[in-house]
Amino acid sequence: MIDNIGIHESLELHELLTFKSLCLTKSTVMQALVTDPALKELMQEDVTASSRHIEDLKRHLT
Repeated sequence: MIDNIGIHESLELHELLTFKSLCLTKSTVMQALVTDPALKELMQEDVTASSRHIEDLKRHLT
């Protein structure tokens, strides 16, 4: 798919990938500090969604 996108689009995808990776790392680390079960569940959903988004972005870059 990378042949079908411009250089600026590729750079923007890399920027999004970096941001989502940072979000995933932060949610994973902070989840260990959370004691509220509802908040912990929301953070787990965020981890799952971020992982899925990262995989989608990687597919667009390869």
